[in-house]
Amino acid sequence: MRSTNQISERDAPFQLRGNSFTVMVLKLMAPDDPSFFPQLLSKIRQAPNFFKNAPVVLDLEDLDEGAGPADFIDFVVTLRQNSLIPVGIQGGTPTQQAAAFEAGLTIMPTGRPSREPERDFQRPAPGRAPTDPLPPRAPMPMAETAAPEFQKTTMIITEPVRSGRQIYAARGDLIVLGPVSAGAELLADGNIHVYSSLRGRALAGISGDTSARIFCHSLEAELVSIAGLYRVSEDLEKTVFKKQVHIYLDDGYLRMDPLA
Repeated sequence: MRSTNQISERDAPFQLRGNSFTVMVLKLMAPDDPSFFPQLLSKIRQAPNFFKNAPVVLDLEDLDEGAGPADFIDFVVTLRQNSLIPVGIQGGTPTQQAAAFEAGLTIMPTGRPSREPERDFQRPAPGRAPTDPLPPRAPMPMAETAAPEFQKTTMIITEPVRSGRQIYAARGDLIVLGPVSAGAELLADGNIHVYSSLRGRALAGISGDTSARIFCHSLEAELVSIAGLYRVSEDLEKTVFKKQVHIYLDDGYLRMDPLA
């Protein structure tokens, strides 16, 4: 009988592998505010399929010693009841981290801050396309905005992207030659080009590149996003729906311009 140490990797009942995933960060500014969950639920209702069972990391970096959730366990349960699945925290004091650990959350390293300009949620000026930030990204002044430093590459997908599939173009652009089905997800650190219909979700500039753009031959998307600013299908105007569209950020607003 072979010992456990002699079992080959092929015969082992499991494998441990490293991987990377896109996870939203929920930055806690005032978690004890009575309006916290009503406002969060309002955001979730704008794109329920996008947020459903979405893993999130709680950012505690800007919280004072006594400003965390009064009861971390209850806070986590309430998030789960609103379809968000908290998996860990970043930042926070030792006391806050201990409370989060007791609630079943892991302690994660601090991620790179977003390069989005600070903005409020007032109605945009006439002619501008309204946007909402994907919750939540730490704001930085536009003057400090800089594109991520990496050698750009290009990923080309020639076949249709079916529902449930996720494609991520790290450190570069994503080009899709076939249609993208509802329920599929495209992510890129750079630009996204879809030379057919886009019915799923497309998120460009996910590392904070505000110069990233999205191009598609027929815009029917569930959600489009650039550097964390997004628009859901319910907000698409008739002038761009099922049209060739160029999507980009302009002075902090998500613009959608027909190409023809």
